[in-house]
Amino acid sequence: MSLPALDNLVRIGQLKAEPRNVLEATRMLEMAGTRLTDAHLSSLSLEGRFTSVYNAAHAAALAALRWHGYRSENRYTVFQCLTHTVAWPANRWRVLDAAHQKRNLAEYEGYLEVEELTVTELCAMVASLIVDVQALVAQ
Repeated sequence: MSLPALDNLVRIGQLKAEPRNVLEATRMLEMAGTRLTDAHLSSLSLEGRFTSVYNAAHAAALAALRWHGYRSENRYTVFQCLTHTVAWPANRWRVLDAAHQKRNLAEYEGYLEVEELTVTELCAMVASLIVDVQALVAQ
């Protein structure tokens, strides 16, 4: 399903258009579910739980993008595209974008400050995202 806003991102090189891949989207959703389950494990460190929920969010958002027939090589773009792929308002996807910024600080600068409440709220948001993407893929 071609979307004009995403086609504009293709024109400027932020996305690539590819045929819809339902199998790939389904596998990514399964991965998102597994990672979300991991994020709930109290035996993991708080940092490990944050990483798991962030990876779940990314996998679910990428599944939505792939279902629509696009791919991004920039991790943050998949969150920004949620406005178009699953009709998420900016106040929702920006929470995931903020998690992406925390993830980058951890990955590239070795700094991660995260609280239990942040992980709990992200888990709820990602669970909602997975439901929204599952409904999209089931169409």
